[in-house]
Amino acid sequence: MIAFTCDVSGSEPLLGRRMARFNRQVLNHLTRPLSRHLPGFGVVIHRGRRTRRVYETPVNVFRRPDEYVVALTYGARADWVRNVLTAGHCELITRGRGLRLTVSHVQHDEQRLAVPALVRPMLRLIGVADFLHLSLAEREHDASFP
Repeated sequence: MIAFTCDVSGSEPLLGRRMARFNRQVLNHLTRPLSRHLPGFGVVIHRGRRTRRVYETPVNVFRRPDEYVVALTYGARADWVRNVLTAGHCELITRGRGLRLTVSHVQHDEQRLAVPALVRPMLRLIGVADFLHLSLAEREHDASFP
């Protein structure tokens, strides 16, 4: 069961639907290869709720001592987030490592304490205050899977 530590239903980041569509159709294809290796970035691999198709979504991800935290730049209602929440798990490639993760909870945090202090002003500027917390489900493995 997914626990929401705060009501995330009303929060909407400043990045709109048009920007999300542009990112999905253009920018994600360009950034996906780099996102697998750069610090602060990753690619979430998840399956569509209805289509059952496998998707790869570039994200901003941050390592915490016992979890990974993903900044929900398009909010908790983004399709990829709903796919991961429905499944209860996903795969993440970050810094060249593949991880199998389970959903811990979604958190609304106006102070953005789950992410590094250097990132908080940028997230505040674009209105991001929702975060997906993921826990390690299995040992790390090579990022050779799609």
